[in-house]
This record gives sequence, C-alpha cells and structure tokens, in this order.
Amino acid sequence: MPKADAPHSGPGICFPGRNAAPGCAALTRELGGEPAGTAARMTSWLLVEQPGSWGPDALEDVLSAVFPAERLDAARAAGLRPLLIRKPGRHARTPGAPRTVYVASGQPGDRWTERLDLADLAELAHLDLEAVAAGRRGHGEPVSGPLFLVCTHGSKDMCCAVFGRPLATSLAQNHPGRVWEVSHVGGDRWAGNLLTVPDGFLHGSLAAPDAELAAKEALGGNVRLENLRGRTSAGSAWSQFAEIEVRGRTGLRGIDAVLAVTEESRGDARSVLVGAGERRYEVVVRRAAPTASVHSRCTARLMLSGFVTESVREV
Repeated sequence: MPKADAPHSGPGICFPGRNAAPGCAALTRELGGEPAGTAARMTSWLLVEQPGSWGPDALEDVLSAVFPAERLDAARAAGLRPLLIRKPGRHARTPGAPRTVYVASGQPGDRWTERLDLADLAELAHLDLEAVAAGRRGHGEPVSGPLFLVCTHGSKDMCCAVFGRPLATSLAQNHPGRVWEVSHVGGDRWAGNLLTVPDGFLHGSLAAPDAELAAKEALGGNVRLENLRGRTSAGSAWSQFAEIEVRGRTGLRGIDAVLAVTEESRGDARSVLVGAGERRYEVVVRRAAPTASVHSRCTARLMLSGFVTESVREV
C-alpha cells in the first residue's frame, strides 16, 4: 500500500495518468486560474513538528491530545492558525526525539517568530495560546528571518503532495533549516503552495524556480508579486486582491509597503482603501463570473472564479 502523502494511482489522485482526468491543480494551471485574493486568513501561527506520515485528520489528532476544544477554538477565532510541520525528505519518526515548535505573529509592523524545543508533546499544554493569538512575544527563542512552509498534505488532496514535495526538496537544498513541509493551508487547486512565516504571504501554483524567486525576495524583506495569493493577515479576500492590484500598479515590494486600511460594501462590489507609501488608493473590487466548470480527479466539478478591478484612483 502506498503512503497517504505520496503520489499513487488510486481515487482522488491529482497526478494525471492514462485515461484519467487531471487533478485540480493541474487543471487550474491549464485554465489560467488567477490566485490573487485566495489566501486563508491567518494572523498568527502555532507550528508543531510531527514526523512521519499524516492522515487526513493528523492536525486535529495532535491538537486534541493537548488542548481543550474550546481553548483552541477561541485562539483560532482570534486568527491563530495551527499547522503540523516536518522536515523535507524521508519522514521517519524517531521515538523520544525532541519536537520543534514555532510560534509566530504576522501583524504588520510587529512580525516575529520564536522557537521552542519540547521533550514531550504534553509540554505544549503550558503554551499561552491566547497571547500568541494576540501577537504577544515571550514564549521561546527568537528566530531571525523567514520560514518557508510548503504544503505537502497529500491525504487532504494529492495535488499538495505531487506539486508540493518537489518545491520543499528544492528549497531545502538552498535554505537549510528554514524549509518545512506543512499540513493543509487551504486551496488545493493552487498547489504547490508556499507560505512565508512570519511575513504572512501565501503564493500558489508554484514550480521550483518560482518558489526560489519568492524565497529570495522574502529574504530581502520584500514580496514577489507573481503567483501571490495574498497577505494572510489582510481583513478579507477583497483586501488581499486590492493590495496585489496596488502593488502591481506602484511597483512597491516591501513587506509592509502596501496595506489595506478600510473596506466597505458598494452594492455587489467593495471599495478598499489601500495605503501605499505616502499615497492612498481607492480600489473598487468586484467578483468575477466563473470562467470554467470542469471535472477533475480531485472534485466532482472544478469552478474557477476570482475578482476583477472595477476602478482605481488616488485619494
């Protein structure tokens, strides 16, 4: 039997085989899907090392052994995103080995990451989840520079393994110690997905060379516009899209150089006020009509939709 997080030829596989429909990520690329405005909201993170293979519910299995459900739910509601991580490559589990845990905050102007090494997973119960979710420091050793997290959670969707594993392997060769495979970050159709922590930018539909360029920009304190799904701490998908629109028009690449300030409904569109350096822009964003509805091996129907810019003006 194949491992749950490795490519195989069974139902739900995203790797195209003979006489098989392509997977959702392959189809999304083929149909020209636009990732802007598709990042899941995350303002802080709890990253727990879990070596070995991951089943579909691996994250919840780990967390439920440590945290009461109501405590975890409250932290998630405040923007905390728990994720499992493991080192790229072979996923052997060594009994008794310490676990690496990171906590991080992606709030603009005060981003940080801290590391804890735990002898036993039960020690995690003492972590102040509420403080992490609120962006308060003081839990472990400070970590400088970004972490690069590549979704490879194949038992959630095989596209994540097929497209994610090569990214993780390639990045790990050039950035040892900074690269981790990560559990489901959302948006299987955008695999390979690369999340940069604590910057909080999520890129999708990446090949290995694209991922390397995104990592290079992040190490320089910038964000690469191409294949950008959005800033995870933005207030909404509309704000994510508006920020990307303004970055494209102004050429600003600094992590905090472009930030959505306010957002209000305007009929079936939304008006987003975006700060860009010393300037501000009003971006009116509207949902686009679906551009494709096709069958993939991952879902019954793959619907591609997104946003369009109705207008942009400096205010």
